[in-house]
Amino acid sequence: MDLKDRLKRFDTHSPVSKEFRVYTVQGAVLSIVTLVFVGYLVTADFFFNFQVTLQEKVHVNASSPSGIELEFDVSLPDVPCSKLSIDANDPNGQKQSLHLDTDHHVWKHRITLLPNGHRQLLGERSKLELGSTLLTEKDLEVKAEELQNAKDNSESRTEMTPCGDCYGAGEEGECCKSCEDVKRAYKRRGWSLRDTSGVSQCRRESGIAEAEGEGCNVHGVVALSSGGGNLHIAPGRDTEANFPGGMNIFDALLQSFHQWNVSHQIHKLRFGKDYPAGVYQLDGETRTITDGYGMYQYYFQVVPTRYTFLNGTTIQTHQYSVTEHLRHVSPGSNRGYSLNSRMPGIFFFYEVSPLHVDIMEVYQKGWIAFLTSVCAIVGGVVTIAGLIDHVIFSRQHSSRELMR
Repeated sequence: MDLKDRLKRFDTHSPVSKEFRVYTVQGAVLSIVTLVFVGYLVTADFFFNFQVTLQEKVHVNASSPSGIELEFDVSLPDVPCSKLSIDANDPNGQKQSLHLDTDHHVWKHRITLLPNGHRQLLGERSKLELGSTLLTEKDLEVKAEELQNAKDNSESRTEMTPCGDCYGAGEEGECCKSCEDVKRAYKRRGWSLRDTSGVSQCRRESGIAEAEGEGCNVHGVVALSSGGGNLHIAPGRDTEANFPGGMNIFDALLQSFHQWNVSHQIHKLRFGKDYPAGVYQLDGETRTITDGYGMYQYYFQVVPTRYTFLNGTTIQTHQYSVTEHLRHVSPGSNRGYSLNSRMPGIFFFYEVSPLHVDIMEVYQKGWIAFLTSVCAIVGGVVTIAGLIDHVIFSRQHSSRELMR
């Protein structure tokens, strides 16, 4: 007996000759239904096994992030832009730099309330509108003509540059695009800016007169310290404008008794870059504050996050959880505290979590699970269809025997 004959003894799939086969209509119908059903199940299983899903892992972060980038877009419909300041403090209450440069900026735009209750932006929302300087397209054309005519003047060249001069107070690479940026840089240095007439940004904004009932939209991207702190948007710039030589205790007390409506809407708030499936709890939220001495505080727990795509590309960003609190500031209670920390406004307090989250895109199961499922589907469906066909054929055969 040769090898082929020996192998035939192990054949468990011996075919049945055609003369022993019985072809029926119900068998043909079951065969078609079987093929359709198998095709449907295999297709569904393919899409299920190769569906992209997110796998999350949490671990203790061994190293602290070098910094946090905060992107925000907030509207205060009842506080004019000229009376609004944006600053950041570290956990000890010391001012920290916003690291304004060509990639980081803070812009303010005047808004007004329409009769239908909607907010209207005054002027085009563009990079040229620094500090709400340009209000209409006509203003933009006039300003462009002025800059073109004065391009040979060194001062005009400074205004045209995309990175404004901080007049010696800025850090290396820092840009001061508005009058408030220059004042913020001087304040951080502890210097006094008594005369703003020599600051081109302040002269450019001094001719803007705000109408009654105007508000302000503040948006930008700033770099903050990873050690925690707060960013606050609060009325306060008018004190510097009205008291360029510095405020005494009586001026501060008068300022503290002023009521401000800090009702606001948060259009966008991010700690880092956007990533797929990101959850941003505060986007589109509105807070109405009836207390004229209200300090609205947000407390953020920021979690460093790395998002990895299927192709291996990664995004370093942050997630956050937030709690909110409305605090009443008693008028005249600024003793022992900085003026901004005890005045109405919006405060974003944050601290960085020691945990780190890795989010990875992975396939639901993959090829091995898919091929296993295909074998199970084909074998199961064909076997069940064969049992059904056998039962139907047996009953029909029994009925014919009884009729005979």
